[in-house]
Amino acid sequence: MNKQRPLLDGLVWRHTDGNPVSCEEKLKVLNENLMEIRAYCQDAFEDALLMGCDEKQVRQVFESVIDSIKNPYKKDRK
Repeated sequence: MNKQRPLLDGLVWRHTDGNPVSCEEKLKVLNENLMEIRAYCQDAFEDALLMGCDEKQVRQVFESVIDSIKNPYKKDRK
């Protein structure tokens, strides 16, 4: 059984205008990236728990990592 599948079930990737991404190759890349991120986070999460870290804190740290990601393509509005 694939534990990652529910992550993708019902997920619709959207363009900035709200329309769904329909290009199969783009969808493949987006979904593969998401599954890789999830697998890497799962491994890091398990490592932290095995080393005795607090689960709640680990989740908060992961959230702060996501929150710190910058969009290099964002146009500054002046």
